[in-house]
Amino acid sequence: MEIRLVPWKASDAESLVKYAGNPKITRFMSDGFSQISTPEGAANFIKFANSGFEKIYRAIEMNGEVVGGIGISVQADIYRKNAELGYWLAEPFWGRGIISKAIPLIVAEAFETFEISRIFAKPFHTNFASHRVLEKSGFMLEAVLKQAVYKNGEYLDEYIYAIRK
Repeated sequence: MEIRLVPWKASDAESLVKYAGNPKITRFMSDGFSQISTPEGAANFIKFANSGFEKIYRAIEMNGEVVGGIGISVQADIYRKNAELGYWLAEPFWGRGIISKAIPLIVAEAFETFEISRIFAKPFHTNFASHRVLEKSGFMLEAVLKQAVYKNGEYLDEYIYAIRK
């Protein structure tokens, strides 16, 4: 199985609409994420993903189909040497090691592209698969923020994982 991280293109909106609204995915994402599962939201996201500086947003492509997304956003001000990692994968492709292959690719690109020294990710405490894939990719647990997130009517702990250059 070969995956590629490629720039988003307008035709990828179909995959966003098809996969990104799945509640099994959105339960682990920011509330705004589900907006990309509408045709208008998908088009807006793709424009955003391909605009500006200080970020790398890529579609995860397998066998010519977009099956997820991954991105790195450089932080601002006193956090400018840090970047945040985010990712998602369509449910039919879970358990195949796709994210485990994608994370090292984008981490390497980000450390090469930006003047950063640390990349972090903030999965919810309930997202055990993300904890495992981050640890497998060399990220270390730095902190647990108790009840820092309010999602779907409940408070969740936020784990902070990071990798350094």
